Amino acid sequence: MISPWSFQVLAIGVFASTAALLPLSAEEFIASEKVNFKVEVLAEGLEAPWALAKLPDGRFIVTERPGRVRIIATDGTLLPPLEGVPEVRAQGQGGMLDVELHPDYKNNGWVYLSYSSALGEKGHTKIVRGRIKGNAWIDQEVIFDPPADEYTEASHHFGNRLVFDGKGYLFFSIGDRGTPPNPENNAQNLDVVAGKIHRIYDDGRIPEDNPFYSRGGSARTIWSYGNRNAQGLKIHPKTGILWETEHGPRGGDELNIIEKGKNYGWPLVSFGINYDGKSFTDKTEAAGMEPSVVQWTPSIGVAGMDFYFGDRFPAWNGNLFVTGLAHQKAIRLEIDSNNQVTHQEILLEKSGRLRDVRSFDDGYLYLIYDDPGKVVRLVPSES
Repeated sequence: MISPWSFQVLAIGVFASTAALLPLSAEEFIASEKVNFKVEVLAEGLEAPWALAKLPDGRFIVTERPGRVRIIATDGTLLPPLEGVPEVRAQGQGGMLDVELHPDYKNNGWVYLSYSSALGEKGHTKIVRGRIKGNAWIDQEVIFDPPADEYTEASHHFGNRLVFDGKGYLFFSIGDRGTPPNPENNAQNLDVVAGKIHRIYDDGRIPEDNPFYSRGGSARTIWSYGNRNAQGLKIHPKTGILWETEHGPRGGDELNIIEKGKNYGWPLVSFGINYDGKSFTDKTEAAGMEPSVVQWTPSIGVAGMDFYFGDRFPAWNGNLFVTGLAHQKAIRLEIDSNNQVTHQEILLEKSGRLRDVRSFDDGYLYLIYDDPGKVVRLVPSES
């Protein structure tokens, strides 16, 4: 792993770029460093879409933060919201969040949802699974629900991303729930679930080999800590390494490799400053705390991420793609065999707030725009 200083220059804007810098029109042609592609609109008219999953029959599931889950038909038709989905606390950054299919979906039909759940006037990040029959959500089971005394009135930093490792485990992130950046921040407190990456079995049971299992209580699910607000979480399909993107405050967005039991430093170390312009730490590294692989300052509002392996863009195989909300970027990163980022390229910029990027078995690359609310896909093009 390299020092985050290695990408300080890139992080402040000196990226390689052939980006589209204006709002995109359908079928727009873009020549990037390695491939030429068009941007096709899959579905539009969505309200704050958050995540996308592809069903085996070619349809898609898309979540909308206000609390809806919809099916996108194979012809791009946006179907009415599913009936029976859990109610969400759609305040601030909260609402309906991630969606993932169980790795054995073809046989068991399980779909996983994460969302900000309400408990009176308070909320926290909750995970359920269920099945879709017709246009209804059925057979719901609770997979993870924080202890009631950890629910809070805060309306930000819910996380959340879900990822399966193909070995029966589910990893997921929960943000620090917006506690102040001081040593008492949730992210450094092993007695609470906020500000952590977690690991459970796909049915919600807690593995006994989790690093803090013996502490009891909510800490038993924790896999790593010191994570401010992870917005991307993916396992590299070839190496099995767990990667994460994490929001900094004003500066200090991070790309991390997540390892068992490690402390990622928030808020004791950071390249960022408070939103009021004041510093809260003078440390960018410290003993016992993992450095980021890359940090972006100013913050790009880093959001979702995915690795690409497909036959439509062979020149992109093995590359990591990340999205940015505040700076409205889609960025391609090249990673070498030592897990070092050797190059970054901006593919799209200032075309809208980008919430997530997904690749599926069809070989296209899909982007989710928070605003304007739509899903597009990148397809190869010669002109």
